[in-house]
Amino acid sequence: MSMKIANAQLWVHDQNAALDFYVNKIGFEVRQDITMAELGDFRWLTVGPVGQPEVSITLMAVPGEPVMAEQTREQVLDLTSKGFAGTVFLTTDDVDTDYAQLTARGVEFVEKPEDRPYGRDCGFRDPSGNHLRLTQLFPMDA
Repeated sequence: MSMKIANAQLWVHDQNAALDFYVNKIGFEVRQDITMAELGDFRWLTVGPVGQPEVSITLMAVPGEPVMAEQTREQVLDLTSKGFAGTVFLTTDDVDTDYAQLTARGVEFVEKPEDRPYGRDCGFRDPSGNHLRLTQLFPMDA
């Protein structure tokens, strides 16, 4: 088999706010932004890191009826806002420089860069509350 990961999904409260954050603050590029009228104006919105075209993050609006009961929708929105609907793990060659650049662009970090057993790591959230980790991995001993 030759399966590969193409997309991972994050629930977002507002696709436009998420798009602005991922493109203008994080520096990702838009991969697809398609609205399908025949599906009730369903919007397929994906972004991804420049230079890594084979992987995208789908910024998925939390649907209501008939796809998701209103109580379930509210639960998903609540869990997302608390950072418990998923995590995106990003790696970098220089976490301290990226931390400074992202902070200058208005990204609010919940954890500053700190050494961990696996690398230098920090964390931030998107406007919906999704958790993102940014890590400069330490070389692994063979």
